[in-house]
Amino acid sequence: MNTLRIENLTISVENKIILKNFNLDVNSGEIHVLMGPNGIGKSTLTKVIMGDSNYKIENGNIYYNDVLLNELNTDERSRLGIFLGMQLPMEIEGVSNADFLRSALSVREKENFKLFDFIKKIEKTVDYLKMQKDMIHRGINQGFSGGERKKNEILQMYMLNPTMIMLDEIDSGLDVDSLKIVGEAISNYYKNNNPGIILITHYHRLLNYIKPTHVHIISDGKIVKTGDYKLVKEIEKNGFENIDEKKLNSISECVMKEKIEHE
Repeated sequence: MNTLRIENLTISVENKIILKNFNLDVNSGEIHVLMGPNGIGKSTLTKVIMGDSNYKIENGNIYYNDVLLNELNTDERSRLGIFLGMQLPMEIEGVSNADFLRSALSVREKENFKLFDFIKKIEKTVDYLKMQKDMIHRGINQGFSGGERKKNEILQMYMLNPTMIMLDEIDSGLDVDSLKIVGEAISNYYKNNNPGIILITHYHRLLNYIKPTHVHIISDGKIVKTGDYKLVKEIEKNGFENIDEKKLNSISECVMKEKIEHE
């Protein structure tokens, strides 16, 4: 079993504390949904786990299978099996999807890398995600719509075959058809590979395809309430502020933190 363990994690950016004494364990076969108003640290958490140098670890540790991640580079974390599907995938000119994925896999698999198998798998996955075939030969996300970029994140997930997956608002910008394709693709990957998953979303629509084992509400830099799928329905009905008024931040505080997080 693979385990991501976060212990007493405090994170700052530009001397502003975003996460405070944050704790979370995610095991193989578990789907943890993180919810809460914008700007309270959900995206920050995934970036820190992946090794974004813009964020400073003030205190605490992150482990994956008992390997301390704090000082590891992003590529080292990726080789351990950790994957982040980004909220705003960037565009990279001059490096095609196929070249990027081929390079990443050949470095990881070394002499076990088989080009023919790689070509077959990427073509099959592109068809499965209903992407245009020429997309794998274009610069990463170059000229892609928002929905196409999200599909491209799922393509990378399938090709890199991670054991611990973080998906940051992978459902944003998707139309109804694309949401179904992405949702079912994530669900099928989960059923066939049994990864641990951290899923950030504001909407219940994606959870029609992916049933969480745990649902967490984050506020003031930490988890303030944990439940199962019923908690999603409660949030949908009552909003965040009415779940626990004493612990959940006001909208104005959330907006301020969101600005700090994305600057």
